[in-house]
Amino acid sequence: MKKLLAEFFGTYWLVFGGCGSAIFAAGIPDLGIGFAGVSLAFGLTVLTMAYAVGHISGGHFNPAVSFGLWAGGRFSAKELLPYIIAQCIGAIAAAGTLYTIASGKAGFIIDATKAGAFASNGFGAFSPNGYSIQAAFLAEFVLTLFFLLVILGATDKFANGKFAGVAIGLALTLIHLISIPITNTSVNPARSLSQALFVGGEPLSQVWLFWVAPILGAIVAGFIYKNLLQDHSNA
Repeated sequence: MKKLLAEFFGTYWLVFGGCGSAIFAAGIPDLGIGFAGVSLAFGLTVLTMAYAVGHISGGHFNPAVSFGLWAGGRFSAKELLPYIIAQCIGAIAAAGTLYTIASGKAGFIIDATKAGAFASNGFGAFSPNGYSIQAAFLAEFVLTLFFLLVILGATDKFANGKFAGVAIGLALTLIHLISIPITNTSVNPARSLSQALFVGGEPLSQVWLFWVAPILGAIVAGFIYKNLLQDHSNA
């Protein structure tokens, strides 16, 4: 239960901090934090929670990460479903908190016809810069694959584990710097689901891509690291 609570709070913080920065702080004229600020916010959420609760649950905060660690031989299959449920509940709770806060401003509405509404992900007309479904899928697949390679490498028993959280947080920052214009950046199915549930409409019908592509990318990364990169000489 402590592991699941850690995953709940970690995923809550990721969505609240990352999506919250996009909803509240990114678009303020002259003073807004922009894409770079949102990218850094997502990285900081993972970095801070990796050190806060990572020692309790492993610090996944993302269903794709759980699948990737399973494929890499670092995580038990029997724990996948409980972890993913805890992550999704944490993400949805955070989105609910964001919605409640945003509703405190006069005139607040979620326009489900607008790309990136309520920090949602999308492709085609719902991509921030109009990228196709194929481009979105490839971006999410490749970026999640490399995210997992960073996670698996940084947390390897032969790596300097004290700096794993820094490497992982900076990797997520870089991922957002690359892909916010493409899909509004997912690489995290729970994060995508939580925002889409509050937006509804086409963003919710597109959320399947932000489950399939990241999870496939993570699984491929797990197998690549386990079979091609990991040092088994002293295993």
